Amino acid sequence: MQFMLDITIPSPPEKINYRHPVLLVGSCFTEHIGKNLAALKLNTLQNPNGILFDPASVASTLVSYVQHKHYHKDDLFCMDELWQSWQHHGSFANPDPDECLQKINESQDRAHAFLQKAGWLIITLGTSFSYRLAETCPAAMRNGAGSVAAEVANCHRAPAQWFRKHLMGIEETNAMLDNCIHQLFQFNPGIRIVFTVSPVRHIRDGIIENNRSKARLIEVVQQLCNKFDRIHYFPAYELVIDVLRDYRFYDIDLVHPNYQATEYVLEQFEKHFIDEPSQAMMKELAKIIIARKHKAFQPGTRAHRHFLQTQAQRTRELLIKYPFLDLQEELSYFANGME
Repeated sequence: MQFMLDITIPSPPEKINYRHPVLLVGSCFTEHIGKNLAALKLNTLQNPNGILFDPASVASTLVSYVQHKHYHKDDLFCMDELWQSWQHHGSFANPDPDECLQKINESQDRAHAFLQKAGWLIITLGTSFSYRLAETCPAAMRNGAGSVAAEVANCHRAPAQWFRKHLMGIEETNAMLDNCIHQLFQFNPGIRIVFTVSPVRHIRDGIIENNRSKARLIEVVQQLCNKFDRIHYFPAYELVIDVLRDYRFYDIDLVHPNYQATEYVLEQFEKHFIDEPSQAMMKELAKIIIARKHKAFQPGTRAHRHFLQTQAQRTRELLIKYPFLDLQEELSYFANGME
């Protein structure tokens, strides 16, 4: 008997490997993929601005990296004694606007340099709903906060009346992402793009509205995949919604996929988008990483010292085979534990 629907996941002609820097931007599901790849020592940079949910925020953020945009005080606003940017996560906030700008522009510099050499860009879109500053928003007026952009990537828990909610149309989304992609390909001619649609439900919008939102994202991504041969689609949304298709695979909030579901999706991503030599490396690396997390109950015993010696030797052998890996933290941990 068959209990799950089969799904065909096309693999790109050339898959991701350890030689390819990978930039990841988008919703919180991007974080799951990015953390997994980073833990396995791929060269990654994820969400330099913080989490982004809608296509407008993703497109404008990527264009800002391409154009090496630097922010100025007029791009900030002050709320609750903190200077912040509508385009950046709250971790950039600071009571001193100069320090806030310094962190933002350092992040812009890193993202610009990384994107220029990146082999892959993974974009996870979460929703078609975007937020824009209302004309009556105090931070949108030319006052002490200066003038700010209309599009908002992060609302910073500001009053709801400061914003206008907008459901982006298919043509609008397509035009915005298409323009962004043309700039990306001109800036980095070798980059390849993987789009995913997040399986996380945005139930605050409503279940019906969430489905409308996701449907628009899926349609636009398919149009872009048909237009550009360097754009590929990984069906994270379909794997959770149509293949697993059970609330057992959701967290207690019934919105976020749980650990089992996330691991299943990551396994499918590695299987179809990571090349075989890199998958073999990942299996070897996983043993070292698990050993690094091992906590000894009796660290002074001869058995534990032997364990550390064995793991240090395995790490050295791995570095000889793959000298481009960064395993200094693991090697230092095993070596220091033997002292």
